[in-house]
Amino acid sequence: MGQIQAKLFNRRLGDLRNAVTLEDVRYLPGRYHELTGDRKGQWACDLDQPYRLVFEPGQKPIPQDDNGKYLWVKIENVEIIEVTDYHSN
Repeated sequence: MGQIQAKLFNRRLGDLRNAVTLEDVRYLPGRYHELTGDRKGQWACDLDQPYRLVFEPGQKPIPQDDNGKYLWVKIENVEIIEVTDYHSN
């Protein structure tokens, strides 16, 4: 892990640690976003391009509304999965 990636990794971990719910990080720098396809149920945020920090809610099942949309405001903890460039797979 390079210096830039390490700095961003620690910043993103701090953001997640300080959040009460996932909604608290939604609009912070780092482009926190839901993943789709075979990674549905996981989230990611940017590190240094092309790497992402991938995580998923610690709550099972993941809180959803009646339409199946994930409720960021109800997700209270996450588990870090990996640092990866999932676009190259």
